[in-house]
Amino acid sequence: IPLSYNLLTVYSIEKPGGYNVSLSIKNVGLFGHGGSGKTTLAESILFASGVLNRMGDVKQGNTAMDFDEDEIKRTISINCAIGEVNWNDTELQIIDTPGYADFIGDALSATRVADTFLFVISGVDGVEVQTEILWEKAEESNSPRAIFISKLDRERSSFQRTLDDIKGTFDANIVPVFVPIGEEHDFNGIYSLLKGKAYGSDGQGKTKEIPLPGDMEDDVASLRESMVEAIAESSDDLIEKYLEEGDLSEEEIDRGLREGLRKGMLVPVLCGSASSHAGIIEVMDFISEYLPGPGEMPGVKAVNADNGEEIEIPRKEDGPMAALIFKTLADPYVGKLTYFKVFSGVFKSDTTVLNSSKKKSERIGQLFKVNGKEQKPVPEIRAGELGSVAKLSDSFTGDTLCSKENPVLLPGIEYPAPLMSIAIEPKTKGDEDKLSTALSRISEEDPMLRVRRDTEVHQTIISGAGENHLDVTVDKMHRKFGVEVQTETPKVPYKETVRKMVESEGKHKKQTGGHGQFGHCFLRIEPLERGSGYEFADAIVGGAIPKNYIPGVEKGVVAAMEGGFIAGFPVVDVKITLYDGSFHSVDSSELAFKMAAMKAMREGSVKADPVLLEPIAELRVTVPDSYTGDIIGDLNSKRGRILGMEPKGKMQVVSAQVPIAELSRYSIDLRSITGGRGIFQVELSHYEEVPDHITKKIVEEHKKEAEEA
Repeated sequence: IPLSYNLLTVYSIEKPGGYNVSLSIKNVGLFGHGGSGKTTLAESILFASGVLNRMGDVKQGNTAMDFDEDEIKRTISINCAIGEVNWNDTELQIIDTPGYADFIGDALSATRVADTFLFVISGVDGVEVQTEILWEKAEESNSPRAIFISKLDRERSSFQRTLDDIKGTFDANIVPVFVPIGEEHDFNGIYSLLKGKAYGSDGQGKTKEIPLPGDMEDDVASLRESMVEAIAESSDDLIEKYLEEGDLSEEEIDRGLREGLRKGMLVPVLCGSASSHAGIIEVMDFISEYLPGPGEMPGVKAVNADNGEEIEIPRKEDGPMAALIFKTLADPYVGKLTYFKVFSGVFKSDTTVLNSSKKKSERIGQLFKVNGKEQKPVPEIRAGELGSVAKLSDSFTGDTLCSKENPVLLPGIEYPAPLMSIAIEPKTKGDEDKLSTALSRISEEDPMLRVRRDTEVHQTIISGAGENHLDVTVDKMHRKFGVEVQTETPKVPYKETVRKMVESEGKHKKQTGGHGQFGHCFLRIEPLERGSGYEFADAIVGGAIPKNYIPGVEKGVVAAMEGGFIAGFPVVDVKITLYDGSFHSVDSSELAFKMAAMKAMREGSVKADPVLLEPIAELRVTVPDSYTGDIIGDLNSKRGRILGMEPKGKMQVVSAQVPIAELSRYSIDLRSITGGRGIFQVELSHYEEVPDHITKKIVEEHKKEAEEA
């Protein structure tokens, strides 16, 4: 791999003692809303542990985790990134995830490979929408969860207000184990209810024990009692002892906390300030000491690739090798870089494995451990660890890599359907092939991106999670593949039809020197039921038109329908019957009958009461109950037809049918109305007639486009 690769730096500095395979593993995903402080927390952990010799800053674009050019430019996380720390004889693998809705794809990928979800919640802003969405993913899998309340040194921050918000939002046993000492500008450390000690930061990533202010003693005593009671409830024998004696030993508290975390029965709350490093060492201690490692987690559900039977794979090194690909990076020079998690067994460098998803063998070269953009060569990746490998040919995100002797299929990664689309075309003529290559490579690394060629409107359409997602994709095409594109709103695939049955005559007669041209036909044009398509019937009797000319008539009919009757859109839901005509023994030809049929169609269409049809979408919008009225009002303004509402937990699901022409920017509108708390699903339902006043606008636009062309 070239050392010049801008996203991949190969380094060979060994850890003390060489590649250490004896460390226990703790795999933690940082999840939360954009701007909550996840990347800064990861940066502070890397700095406090000594992995980094200086603390990067998101705004300055020099953090270890946000190294992609688009992330630096926008000062937000777009991709998930991995940081590795050795702490207290534990290998801490930190997965920093994007927090904005447009880049939720990488966060969803991380939910499949993180053993524990550490939710980062701003002490200023409280619980925000993406945190709620990702919390639901953790609940679905019953994954261990913990919370870190960040930014407690900021103005308007409040630990208690944020804690109340968390308890009011999530139906879980929320248990503070750290509490802050001071708030806003007076914040200077944390108190551990587990250790009974107060800690401050020296500002250089180190911790120091400090005295607990006297006015906090009663509060922490009460909080500790509440914590012990909550921990006791995680175990029958502990609750029995607690009820009898009113307290638990330190060993019992530790054991109960670990058990409650592993079972998902309680959610510990940590706190601190990543920018000042206050509480960060204590967070690392907590992760290494209390969060469950892979060996403590339940087995992984999988499918036997040979017979389709459901099986459970233990998360241990001496089991059969099974790994899941959760991210792919594409580069025009180096090729693919594939990130994976080993769930079982040991994945070794320089071997051949089976991609059971594709049923193909993959030759594995050098494996790497990941730390930000750095890749360290290692001989193997163990169960529970994350790693990467370059230049796999047939493997992509969501695929399973396993041993050939024990073929298994791990559950893939589910991504939501795209919410917004744009049409693109290269700015420079002749760049069509470069554009095709760029789209193919980018869609390999971004499973949230959809690419298709709409043959009806003759546009290349890319669809993604939102406006920012598509903007980043367009920038990436230029930066990585040298293709500049121009974008526009996708054209609506209108169609046309008729409402009356008519009969029409078409005659094509042309006399020149030598053979002339003669074709003559009578057509019956009649409407069919919506969605029926097109039907051509040959009702010629008595040889009025010879059989060898009838294909010419149908070609003329099809050509006229493709050109449209009103505004150039294809005609559907009609039946065309050829019932009479005449021919000339010398001058008739298939081409002449094609021209005659086109004339008959043009003349008949005027009398057949043509009408424009528009696609109607089936829309399901899920929003908090308080926004239901606003959503219904907005859908009505978009010519929507409300079909019904149904409750879904604290949310309402509004079902409606809305013209697709009104939904080109609906993801932006919905985000604006609900503050990002709404989601929607859309799929094509059927076609309906366009209202007359809108038809006039569409026809005028078509005429203008035709004149400009």
